[in-house]
Amino acid sequence: MTDLIKHEQRDGVLTLTIDRPDKLNALTNAMYMRLADLLFAADEDDSVGVVILTGGPTCFSSGNDLVDFLQQPPTHLDSPAFRLMRAVTHLQKPLIAAVCGAAIGIGTTVLLHCDQVLVTRNAKLRMPFVNLGLCPEFGASLLLPRLLGQARAARLLLLGDSLDGSEALAWGLANEVFDDGAQCLAAATRLAHRLLAMPQQALRQSRQLMKQAGMAELQATLRKENLLFIERLNSDEAKTALNALLNRSTDKNSPKGNQP
Repeated sequence: MTDLIKHEQRDGVLTLTIDRPDKLNALTNAMYMRLADLLFAADEDDSVGVVILTGGPTCFSSGNDLVDFLQQPPTHLDSPAFRLMRAVTHLQKPLIAAVCGAAIGIGTTVLLHCDQVLVTRNAKLRMPFVNLGLCPEFGASLLLPRLLGQARAARLLLLGDSLDGSEALAWGLANEVFDDGAQCLAAATRLAHRLLAMPQQALRQSRQLMKQAGMAELQATLRKENLLFIERLNSDEAKTALNALLNRSTDKNSPKGNQP
């Protein structure tokens, strides 16, 4: 599974690509671990100045691989998905997301931690946690109400509504919107090089100042969310919803991604 995360470093830019198009870039535990390892390594590598996270020109990520998720659910705070969250939140270098197509579950919540988010018009951002008997993750319960206000955050986190790329831009979840994936990826590369041209120490210190004030509260929220997420997985509500989703996916012979 580790070969499903492509990594390319060129001129100071590390591009991490989720490369599992046949499963709509659904993430397995092994893929979470690989992404986390690459991000931790990038932080220690002086030749890396900026990181781009993408799923390629057609799909960002449909969330967890449901079969893998149900076979090996998170059971402790160092589980693979939680380890990726730690790698992202502790990253000391700018992180750009190039979001083309679907970004479901963690495919959306990871965007809250990116310095810049570029999307295609056909992007679909959705967080169906409550629909699946689960709770928000990756700090979304803290960050989304602050970013969007309580009412809009509730539409996304409680009702599970989705946003397309233009709506994500209008709501402040994205910085720029593009007509297609090629344009989005090219713009991400241009933006990365623009960041690389900045005085690097000043850039990183400024970024740290922007993030450090809320870091303790974010880490406390992540811990609460993750512990509750583990608890919710053992609830009858979640078991019923997740098994129903798995059965629908099996019946349709479709990718077992899409959530949570």
